[in-house]
Amino acid sequence: MSDDRGRRIDDALSSLIDALLPVQQNEDDDVTDDRREHALDLAKGTIVSQIAPAIVSDVNHASDLIKKKLIRDNPSPDKAIRFSNLYSRLLTQPVLSQKWAILYLLYQLADSTPQGTGAIQTPLPIQNIQQSNLGTVPLGVESSLNTGAERAVGGAFSDAFSHMGLHRLPEREGGQRSREEMDAAFGSLTGTRKEKSPNTITKIGLLTQNRPPINPPATSLLRDLPFTLQGLSSTNLPFSSISSLTLPTTLPLPIISLLHTLAEPSLLYRGLSAFVQSLEGGLVGQSLRAALGEELRAYLGLVAALEGEIRRALAMVDINEPRGGIGKTGVTLKRCVIWTREATMGLRLMSLMVEKSKSKRGGQLISMIHGFSSSHGDPFVGAFAERLLMHVTRPFYDMLRQWIYDGELSDPHFEFFVLEQRSNMETEINGDGRARGGATSVWEYKYQLDEEMIPSIITKDFAKKVFLIGKSLNFIRYGCGDSAWVEGYSKAASKELRYGDTATLEASIDEAYKATMARLIHLMADKFKLFEHLKALKKYLLLGQGDFIALLMENLSSNLDRPANTLYRHNLTAQLEHAIRGSNAQFDSPDVLRRLDARMLELSHGEIGWDVFTLEYKIDAPVDVVVTPYGSRQYLKVFNFLWRVKRVEFALGSTWRRYMTGARGVLASVADKVGADWKIARCCVAEMIHFVCQLQYYILFEVIESSWDALQVAISKPECTLDDLIEAHAKYLQAITHKGLLGNARASSSTSKEDSFLAQLHEILKIMLAYKDAVDGLYSFSVAEFTRRQEATAKIETRTAQGKWGITEQDEEELRSPSPATMSRGGGRGLGSESLNSTPFSGGNSFGIGLGEDQMLPSLRQRLQYLSSDFRARVNVLLGDLAYQPDVDMRFLGVVMNFNDVYNPIRRKTHKSGQRDKKATPKVSTSSGGVTKDSAI
Repeated sequence: MSDDRGRRIDDALSSLIDALLPVQQNEDDDVTDDRREHALDLAKGTIVSQIAPAIVSDVNHASDLIKKKLIRDNPSPDKAIRFSNLYSRLLTQPVLSQKWAILYLLYQLADSTPQGTGAIQTPLPIQNIQQSNLGTVPLGVESSLNTGAERAVGGAFSDAFSHMGLHRLPEREGGQRSREEMDAAFGSLTGTRKEKSPNTITKIGLLTQNRPPINPPATSLLRDLPFTLQGLSSTNLPFSSISSLTLPTTLPLPIISLLHTLAEPSLLYRGLSAFVQSLEGGLVGQSLRAALGEELRAYLGLVAALEGEIRRALAMVDINEPRGGIGKTGVTLKRCVIWTREATMGLRLMSLMVEKSKSKRGGQLISMIHGFSSSHGDPFVGAFAERLLMHVTRPFYDMLRQWIYDGELSDPHFEFFVLEQRSNMETEINGDGRARGGATSVWEYKYQLDEEMIPSIITKDFAKKVFLIGKSLNFIRYGCGDSAWVEGYSKAASKELRYGDTATLEASIDEAYKATMARLIHLMADKFKLFEHLKALKKYLLLGQGDFIALLMENLSSNLDRPANTLYRHNLTAQLEHAIRGSNAQFDSPDVLRRLDARMLELSHGEIGWDVFTLEYKIDAPVDVVVTPYGSRQYLKVFNFLWRVKRVEFALGSTWRRYMTGARGVLASVADKVGADWKIARCCVAEMIHFVCQLQYYILFEVIESSWDALQVAISKPECTLDDLIEAHAKYLQAITHKGLLGNARASSSTSKEDSFLAQLHEILKIMLAYKDAVDGLYSFSVAEFTRRQEATAKIETRTAQGKWGITEQDEEELRSPSPATMSRGGGRGLGSESLNSTPFSGGNSFGIGLGEDQMLPSLRQRLQYLSSDFRARVNVLLGDLAYQPDVDMRFLGVVMNFNDVYNPIRRKTHKSGQRDKKATPKVSTSSGGVTKDSAI
């Protein structure tokens, strides 16, 4: 193998010598062979001697030379870009070990003189060969060689002052020959020698002689430079403070400029080193300090390598040379600037990050670093920020893993985007009049999402999903008491999360979201019977169980007619149990029936049982997350309103049944006297019953049933979460309280409380009860009149049978004025559930009791007419307000109540205009059923 390689080298050298040696005319063949043999020996000796190279092995410098040449020689940058791509591919090839030598050879070949110009250049050092051994060289060849040598010398001067600097280094220690010796050797080889004048001064020599010495010398500056780059003071370059470096004032301006450039990484390193050594900040901040510490250690590795080069260069300094010949060693201040350029950019970037991180923590700090990676155009900055994020995000992903797999928040420095509330915060929140207790505070207020701390590496929707996962796991563990499932899930599904693995992170979050939501909904639906409780609330508090409500009201009517202070809770509870056993409510689960209870509200003076009775459905944790205490009060509010409407319907129905059954007996006998009054009363009661029935239909079907259907659709979705359940139930409550209680969407602060729909309905219901009492008074009067007539007829028949006159003048006087005892005896049954003294009328008497016949019936007629007119007037105002509501269902309620246009809806003016026009509005006679606007309001 070695013989083959030697033969190939010999063949190559022979071909090279044949191409280089000129052919002499009329030369003897022996002389020619002799010259060829000597040249061949010279070439072999040069190869064997292994002379040190004339240039420094720097592959980046060689590539820069080629790239600059391509840019200079070609107007288009395409070739330079193509070379950059090829150069990147070359660096990745492990086969080639001398990449810089290959690149430099290609550059020298490209920069050599083309063939045919007559110039011959030789970059190889040649030993001295006696001219007598090589023979003579013709004149043409000598001039050609001289021209080449002169061009070589001129080229050296041009290279010395070119923008790219010297291509080659001067002679080093180790046997490399000088340019004069090489020229002499080549001249002896070609048979010519160029003589130089001893008085000739080169440009380099002239500059060297006239260059003043510098103090301190360059060698001292280079010796102190490694300490300065490490932030340490030295003899010539001391640090006056942490942010300032003192430079010698005796140095020339170019050296000062280079030292200024080298001072930047030194000062940046001192500031960064102080930041890394500080103990401030949280886990993410400490992770940032650790990442910056790794980068600073890499910077110190560069400084150590630079120090090694400087020491090697200082060992080669020749004190006899100008400035010690430091320029010939290959290590200068300018070269150090080039070597530290990329490191300076990194330090500058780290310093900028440190300045921006002073007021940030946690997710904000990650977002700041990620901003350099995602929104900066410099690839170096992007790659550097990505490298930092790999270290900085480790604490964040550790907290994220514990949150989505264990439901625990491990954030001692408040750096995560989930914030745990303190007990005093819950107290402040719960003091707003809408207090939430039990599991509600655990779910809604124990943890909050801090949007400012959400890092930009994740989206806001992704953060909300993560927040919901951890909150659900925490609620399952502590609210639902199912910590065993959480621990098993954590062991089975826990994975390591890290920055850059987006696919794994998204898959982990999706799996955790589905598993936790499914488990939570399963617990709420199956273990805690959430949907059964919602259905029970609808059946009992929203009067959905009709037979139970009718039986309960019938059983309680006699008790609730009494004053509230005479009622006892055990009596109400007994009637509630009787209503449950007598209706289909008995088939509900025992847990539902156990939560149903009857109680009384706070008592006030003069109230009766109807005013204080209410039903209560008890909700405990964790169901109170959905049905909050505030929601329970809303249910109670709707029940009280519906119970009052149901009471009015029950009272009107009882009165209707009474006088309809008496119409064929008692009332028919006195039709000549009160028949017209009863006809008017029946029509007005029918209007009231129609009003109450339409109101109940609207609330129970148009509002409650439609809202219930929407709630069922919302909670039956497969991707439904507990937050979705809470939101759907809140919308359901909002719909039934706003629309069911006829909430005024246009209500403003200037609208009085009496002008609301609910207040108007309460006044109308009071009028209905008062009218029912007046009708009962009319019925009592009719029964008394019927009794009086029956007594008169019996007395006449008795006296006639005795042969006396049937009636005397005294009897006629008594018959005209029936005694109060007679009326009470005849109408006691007609008073029903309401006392006659409960509704006074003008004059201070109760429905004419104690008055004569001439006063009693007119008083009743006046009372009935007044209440009927007031009812119509208030209904007209209510229908006028409903006609201009934005909600279509509320407008439809007004249409249904006035389907035959029997009422004339009145649209009220604004508050100010109503006050201005109050006195100018003419009154309408009450005999026609109309009232003034201001009286209706």
